[in-house]
Amino acid sequence: MEDAGAPAPILTAKAAGLVGCTQCGRVHRPGVARCTRCGARLQSRDSTSLQRVWAWLFAGLVVYIPANLYPMLLTTILGKTSESTIFGGVVELVHHGSYGVAGIVFVASIVIPISKFIAIAYLALSVQHQVAMSAHRRHQLYEAVEFIGRWSMIDVFVVAILSSLVQLDFAASINPGIAAVSFALSVAFTMISAQSFDSRLIWDVDGE
Repeated sequence: MEDAGAPAPILTAKAAGLVGCTQCGRVHRPGVARCTRCGARLQSRDSTSLQRVWAWLFAGLVVYIPANLYPMLLTTILGKTSESTIFGGVVELVHHGSYGVAGIVFVASIVIPISKFIAIAYLALSVQHQVAMSAHRRHQLYEAVEFIGRWSMIDVFVVAILSSLVQLDFAASINPGIAAVSFALSVAFTMISAQSFDSRLIWDVDGE
């Protein structure tokens, strides 16, 4: 007898012999090339998804390194220029007593990017090597990565706003450093990496 308390197995479109459209969600029988509702190309699973995930993730990791080594801001006051890296800026904020702002910068610029790298890599590895984790938990992790991606550009926005507002010629000026470009590229690459992941692969692991 089946356990009455056990969750019912999830019937995916693939298991039912159908193909779901990734754009509008309409389900079709095999052999249909394009969705009859929105015209998108139909494919049961993206066979190159994980390759693109790893490629974009590695690219994001490569440009994230100079984003932390080189200055994010170039501040000029009365002709004297000082450089601030991401972590150096956090330390300076702490020294000035701005613990809240320092915490936001630390979380947005260091904790979140590193967490995204780890989460995306874990998702890809869990699908490739069938790591012991329920499909529901995998999907929750995927949704978390998608949600966090919306807030990953906070540092870049702050640098852009400061650079545009603080331009007082010789008295004081703030300009973005090379790290701002590297950080923006890193965020963009990791977002593309997450979007390249075919979330339908999550539900295939438990069914194999």
